[in-house]
Amino acid sequence: MLALPAWLHAAEAQPVLFDWFEYTGRDAVFEKPLPEGHYRNPVLAGFHPDPSVARAGDRYYLVNSSFAYYPGIPVFESADLVHWERIGHVVDRPDMLDFDGLGVSRGVFAPAIEFHDGTFYLVTTAVDSGGNFVVTATDPAGPWSDPVWLPGVDGIDPSLFFDHDGRAYLLNNGPPEGEPRYDGHRAVWLQAFDLEAMQPTGPRRVLVDGGVDPASNPIWIEGPHLYRRDGWYYLSCAEGGTGPQHSQVILRSRDVWGPYEPYDRNPILTQRDLPDDRPDPVTNAGHADLVQGPDGSWWATFLASRNYDRAHYNTGRETFLLPVEWRDGWPVILEPGRTIPYVLPAPSWMQGPADQAPMTGNFTWRDEFDGPALDGAWRFVRVPKQDWADLRAQPGWLAIQPLAEGLDTLRNPAFLARRQQHLAFEASTALRLPAEPGTEAGLAAFQNERHWYFVGVRRGADAAEVFLERSAGGAREVVATAALAPGANAPSTGSGRNPASNDAGAAAMATVTLRITGDAGAYGFAFDAGEGWQWLARGQDGTVLSTETAGGFVGATVGPHARLAPDR
Repeated sequence: MLALPAWLHAAEAQPVLFDWFEYTGRDAVFEKPLPEGHYRNPVLAGFHPDPSVARAGDRYYLVNSSFAYYPGIPVFESADLVHWERIGHVVDRPDMLDFDGLGVSRGVFAPAIEFHDGTFYLVTTAVDSGGNFVVTATDPAGPWSDPVWLPGVDGIDPSLFFDHDGRAYLLNNGPPEGEPRYDGHRAVWLQAFDLEAMQPTGPRRVLVDGGVDPASNPIWIEGPHLYRRDGWYYLSCAEGGTGPQHSQVILRSRDVWGPYEPYDRNPILTQRDLPDDRPDPVTNAGHADLVQGPDGSWWATFLASRNYDRAHYNTGRETFLLPVEWRDGWPVILEPGRTIPYVLPAPSWMQGPADQAPMTGNFTWRDEFDGPALDGAWRFVRVPKQDWADLRAQPGWLAIQPLAEGLDTLRNPAFLARRQQHLAFEASTALRLPAEPGTEAGLAAFQNERHWYFVGVRRGADAAEVFLERSAGGAREVVATAALAPGANAPSTGSGRNPASNDAGAAAMATVTLRITGDAGAYGFAFDAGEGWQWLARGQDGTVLSTETAGGFVGATVGPHARLAPDR
């Protein structure tokens, strides 16, 4: 473990030991059995926004936005576009990017991945933390190169296009020429890209100004991708913002530089034309990327959200998959007025079991903390500056060094985050009661630095207690407390593994199990200190963790957290 800051010495704050963590999802929409040869949407459930996909041989690779989470930009591999396995991250070295001082919804926006001549290329934007950059790898699992910055490229959502003649081009969303006419007025730009210099070169040109219908003042034309088919260049873009008006539009040209004509039946994907009170709604659909299968079929990955109470969604923007139908030379993802299906026929080349867990569907996921390194499902909020999570000190246990930073920090709290992937779920963990007063540890449900819940335990001078704290956009507040039974202050006699004792003494050995449950907008918090489960608080407002309430672009996460008491 790295040296602690001068104001925090190891003798003052001993690590907290977590025995295990378990997550279970129970969404009603996932209960429907999958017929043979079908798959389930979303293919990546829970906070997997802005998907970009590339084919390399008989494999597909997909990346998502990660914003201020670290490691950044998860990389997934699939043989059939349905069953995805996380194989690594692009931003996996602490010196690559720094997100200190940024809100969770800043940082890495909308990465775009391409495969060309044996090399994977990825371009993206580090918002408020460096700008646009490109990285490369010969193995998508990593390592990826250090960022090559693109200082002359403003805006966001860059992507690369490799033409049939070997030339490369860079697209991105940027300000329009001249003064914007209205809020949200953007443009899509194109520029040649020099692969040796890894920089754009030559003049830039606007391909789309505003959107497919400039007279209607369309907003946030973004996420551009170019494809070539049958002598046409197809420009696919998101339009309308990432909320309920989100959509996907398509334009085409015989020349890569345009002019591009829009499809007269745009958008080719949206859910904005459906009633708000439909059952099990999928909303916010857009930001699509197209890819071709080995049978010649085309498919679209895109983001969308699963809502409750019409406007709320705690699982963020997720990755969905739909087939693409070509009509009179135009790609159509979904007819207007149709709902995005949760179950539909799979790609013709899909093989293997229908189960897509743990990326989607209902499942139980458990981490015994037995491995030599953290499971790839865990993430940090911003980049850690010290090794506060340790699997080596007590084998079979996760030791978390409590930090002064709480969940409301703009630096890195001692919080391991796992995506909430279901509207109905429970998450639980078992931990040793902190050895001394001044340390608080437990389980957090986190949306951003201003919207979270923390159910924890702490030791007072004479007794121990469990508490629930909440931040709902303002100052944090204590919602409930309960004294732990006297046995919680004595050595544990349960069946849990017994870590080696140290100078904390036997009183630090008591085990407490904590649980968070969620059912759409209702959350509950419970504990078991050896006398069975007891509710600390039920029916708590889960919309605190919804993107509609909290703002931004992320979904909720859950996981173990330890901190020094705020008034220490």
